[in-house]
Amino acid sequence: MRLPRPPDWLIYVGVVAVLTWAAIGLQERADPPPAPPPMPRLAGAPLGPASPFDPSVVVKAPTTTGPGAGTAFSVAASGVWLTARHVVEGCAKTAIVVAPGSAVAAVVRVDPRGDTAVLVTKGGAPPLPLAPLGPLRQGAAAFHPGFPLGRAGEAASRLVGRQRLVTRGRGGQAQQVLAWAEVGRTADLPPDLAGLSGAPALDSQGRVVGVTIAQATRRGLIYTTTPRSLRAALIGGGAGPSTAAAVGEPITTGTYGRVADDLRRDLRVVAVVCLD
Repeated sequence: MRLPRPPDWLIYVGVVAVLTWAAIGLQERADPPPAPPPMPRLAGAPLGPASPFDPSVVVKAPTTTGPGAGTAFSVAASGVWLTARHVVEGCAKTAIVVAPGSAVAAVVRVDPRGDTAVLVTKGGAPPLPLAPLGPLRQGAAAFHPGFPLGRAGEAASRLVGRQRLVTRGRGGQAQQVLAWAEVGRTADLPPDLAGLSGAPALDSQGRVVGVTIAQATRRGLIYTTTPRSLRAALIGGGAGPSTAAAVGEPITTGTYGRVADDLRRDLRVVAVVCLD
């Protein structure tokens, strides 16, 4: 039995439908794939390299006022010290306090590219070692022994990341810095840690990873130079990197107060003053 032949118009409609389906099915599509899930923010992740796209923050430049202008630390036993530039900038005479009522005059060599300065004295103290250049990790601990408000004190912090710091009061100078979240400090210190500028930022092995240069009180942040800019400042000031051994015991949030006292007692961390 022969099946009835479909009408010609139905055959034409079927052919057109097949061709249309094939054309649509083979058409190139440029839609992007679904976005991947966000990467988790892992504690201890290494920081990327410095970039002009790092977030910027503006802080007011501290001033050198009062009997204690700031802090410095030894980088060579011959009498070479490092501090923050704004601590000594504008001082007619700069001196390092070696005992109550006694100070030693210092020659100042400022870093024109950042907020650091090298101080040179006749005679010095055992130097602090520099941390090796390597990857920095978020959440790493730092300890800042010094002389906030002209008296012995210290702070502890955790690394947040890189930022570009713009300081008001010195021509709007901008520089790459490290931002640290404050997690502890000496009891009874007021919110403003003026005078801690110039203090070393020490890692858990007692090695210098930066110079403390500013604070954002409302944000709870402490800013330091980067390890590379610290070394550049030493070379620019005529001093080579310290090859000293690390502080004897590891530094923790439970011991940093005692370690800071030892560093001040040994004059490895000292107060800097401006003299008329």
